[in-house]
Amino acid sequence: MIYTLDGKELTDIEVEGIDTRDYPDFCDAYVSYAVWADTKKPLTDDELDKFNDICNDQVHNAVFERIY
Repeated sequence: MIYTLDGKELTDIEVEGIDTRDYPDFCDAYVSYAVWADTKKPLTDDELDKFNDICNDQVHNAVFERIY
């Protein structure tokens, strides 16, 4: 899976807040860390908040990749 924010690719996605009792929604899960693929710099807190707010499908996919 390729993860993107504002058209730029992300790597090294880390997910937290996974509660398997909440399957299949995982509504409390969030991306806690990610790196810009082109610069290798970690996303700032504001960028992570933006990703978690507007990229719900990508966050959900990251959860499934982590647990399966």
